[in-house]
Amino acid sequence: MTRPILPAAATVEAEQAAIAGGTPETDLMENAGAALARAIRLMSPWRPVLFLAGPGNNGGDAFVAARHLLEQGMQVRIAVTGAPKRDAARWAKGGWHGEVELISEETEPAPLLVDALFGTGLGRPLGEELQAHLMRLAEGAAMTIACDLPSGVDADSGEMLSPIPRYDATVTFGALKPAHRLAPAMQHMGDVILADIGLGEVESDWREIGKPELPAPDPVGHKYGRGLVHCLAGSMPGAIALSAHAAARAGAGYVRVSTSRMIDGLPSAIVQTDSADALDDERIGCLLVGPGMGDVPPLLTLALTKTHPLVIDADAIKAVGEPDRLVGHDVILTPHEGEFEALFGEIEGTKADRALIAAQRSQSIIVLKGPDTLVAAPDGRLGFAPPAPAGLATAGSGDVLAGIIAAFRARGMEPFEAACAAVWVHGRAAEVAGPNFIADDLVAALGPLS
Repeated sequence: MTRPILPAAATVEAEQAAIAGGTPETDLMENAGAALARAIRLMSPWRPVLFLAGPGNNGGDAFVAARHLLEQGMQVRIAVTGAPKRDAARWAKGGWHGEVELISEETEPAPLLVDALFGTGLGRPLGEELQAHLMRLAEGAAMTIACDLPSGVDADSGEMLSPIPRYDATVTFGALKPAHRLAPAMQHMGDVILADIGLGEVESDWREIGKPELPAPDPVGHKYGRGLVHCLAGSMPGAIALSAHAAARAGAGYVRVSTSRMIDGLPSAIVQTDSADALDDERIGCLLVGPGMGDVPPLLTLALTKTHPLVIDADAIKAVGEPDRLVGHDVILTPHEGEFEALFGEIEGTKADRALIAAQRSQSIIVLKGPDTLVAAPDGRLGFAPPAPAGLATAGSGDVLAGIIAAFRARGMEPFEAACAAVWVHGRAAEVAGPNFIADDLVAALGPLS
């Protein structure tokens, strides 16, 4: 796990704690504005800049950044919605000795636009007139950067309260906000740059998923020590074949499939068996059920009679019936939105809220898939996937992810860590596979990553 993620209320608490600990609010604003200026210089060192500054602390950050850039010889303009309404923002404006214009139809675009209108605290849409000005000025810019968050985004849900441009980058401070990694807003953020502004070490159970530390093979170990994954085949064997192949490529030492008929195309290294006793093997590190299960719900019942760690995917999720059925089992569930609602019903709140409530109700790890995949644990930990190629929305992609999770769980990783690591590897495999890949290409890309 890497960068911390804080909801809006927790962000305010972190800032207030820093202020109570002796860091003046103006110092935090100075640090934020200086960081924003550095990012602008790195991305576009000589383009003339237009800052759009709102009445709050986002606008204050803009005045500080503008001062730094002007001192470094860049051409800078500031257009505002009105007078600053916060003490720190008024202080920041006092340090700016250039011209200030009101945002209007007469505001001319600049090659680089910085949106510092509203940030984390916004809870309503932009006014129609201001929103129209923002869109017009963004369309007239060669590069656009958002300060903290694009104006018009709900920080906690990722909902777009108003139509917003697509930004080249977003510079945020202290910690990421959920919206930086939640759809639909995340697709508008561009590169998300996190700057340290003096909050100290930010503590949070919510983190962006980063490159995992995978267990290295034991030089004197054996195949079972590297993890035995056992897969249950259903009425559509192609899906479980993808999962089994992915588990093998993800480093499991032994992969086995229970099937009543041979599955064509599986590597010879993957063992296919019709033995009724195979599931009683104490060496099984993880049991995978669901991909291609179809209308064979007894497969899930069979899996739940065993004590092995479980990955429950696809058709098996809908067959669970009630989340309480999973309590007491060692389970990782991998639903997409439709499967999630089929099992848990309609849960109110943001995607993060819903994933955590489901994890608590089922006492399971929840991998809530989508363009903004989340991994939730019953103890409140939450992993947000970094952006991944849109090509993952292809048949069989979820089967591959289930196989990777099963492999990492069988290799001895704890359930939450195994799920997070698999999500990261899955996304990076999609990058390696290139455009227009199919699920089989994801499997082929796994070897160097895992």
